Amino acid sequence: MSETPQVAIVGGGYAGFSAAVTLARGGARVTLFESSRTLGGRARVVDKYGIGLDNGQHILLGAYTETLRMLRLVGVKPSVLETRRLALVYPGHCELRTAPLPAPLHLAIGLLRAKGLDWRDKLAMARLMRQLKRTRFRVEPDRPVAALLADSAQTDKLIRLIWEPLCVAALNTPVAQASAQVFAHVLRDSLTAGASASDMLLPRLDLSELFPVPASRWLAMRGHTVRTAEPVKAILRYEHGDGYRLDGDPWESIYDHVVIATAPYHVAPLVESLPAMAPVVAQIGQLKHEPIVTAWLAFDGAVKFPEPMIGMTGGYGQWVFDRTALGGPEGLVGVVISASGAHQDIAKEALEIALLQELQAVLGPLPPLLWSQIITEKRATFACTPGLVRPKTLTPEAGLWLAGDYVASEYPATIESAVRSGVIAGRSILKRCGLKEQFFP
Repeated sequence: MSETPQVAIVGGGYAGFSAAVTLARGGARVTLFESSRTLGGRARVVDKYGIGLDNGQHILLGAYTETLRMLRLVGVKPSVLETRRLALVYPGHCELRTAPLPAPLHLAIGLLRAKGLDWRDKLAMARLMRQLKRTRFRVEPDRPVAALLADSAQTDKLIRLIWEPLCVAALNTPVAQASAQVFAHVLRDSLTAGASASDMLLPRLDLSELFPVPASRWLAMRGHTVRTAEPVKAILRYEHGDGYRLDGDPWESIYDHVVIATAPYHVAPLVESLPAMAPVVAQIGQLKHEPIVTAWLAFDGAVKFPEPMIGMTGGYGQWVFDRTALGGPEGLVGVVISASGAHQDIAKEALEIALLQELQAVLGPLPPLLWSQIITEKRATFACTPGLVRPKTLTPEAGLWLAGDYVASEYPATIESAVRSGVIAGRSILKRCGLKEQFFP
């Protein structure tokens, strides 16, 4: 083995590249393997008529501190993110915007000025936030979000227009099954931290170009290797000493450490030859998954939006994005449906018709539809349920680490949790090797 730690990373998504950048900054030698030709993992670009479409429309929050730090490190300019104060806008129903004031006034004044909510709604929302602050955002015992909302006497309108949409968007799990404790962490770090923490950051680039592609360039410029379209079939112990070999590595290199940064359901076949990993595989196997559906609709002409992101209620669609306002072509609209629900019981053609009717009811007459693309990620995230025990970064197999949005943390499966998991894996390896990141910001 060389004195410089040789680290393989399996998976070219946000977790894998965050681990790679962290390791490279600490002096390790990194080789990253991605089975697809497209970087980004489950947050990636799909081509349609020469237009790059995200496989699922994402937003970032100002509270995504590690994601924003990673973007800065690899040279991504802040202008690629459209920054807007939190605005929950349901045309004709409700409008809640945070005020341009320091926390907690930004939320308090925003709530006082909210349209479509009466005093009963506003008092109920304030009551829940006070209750969570009193308990330091601990929910004991953990229970479904629906139970937490019932316990604090939230109104039907508030649940339908504020809490349920926020929960489903953040945890990708229906309120009847979602963890109240994890939801409390989300509210703590987004609504009660600094005013900028609740800002919505809407990417002007597709999800591959936002971070994985610039991170790949950053690594290549520093002598590290990113190999695409080269799937790793298995991780094997080196027969003649310490370290690992990868079935699928054309160089047949020996690595001191390996970070598995794939989706959780790809872990088992990779570690089949490593008996110590059996408990981890069993734990991962207990995770349930929830889908995300994104309907991309391209119209022959401009579509007028009151905000780049609006909410819909009473139908299948949940959030609608004006991609034209975010640097996309004129007339491109994205409709997102998170978690499991009634939309899974109808055909794509019927869903498209229903979404067009819902959009017209909210936005008025629409231009003719040129084309559509409905993208379904059946296992987009794990189901974030009460008391869920998630696998840790450190595994029983020395030198083998996990990274991904499903790895144990306070947060649900988001880009931020994926990035944080990669950073933790990278720093854990550096610490094990007696190294640390240089020029730590």
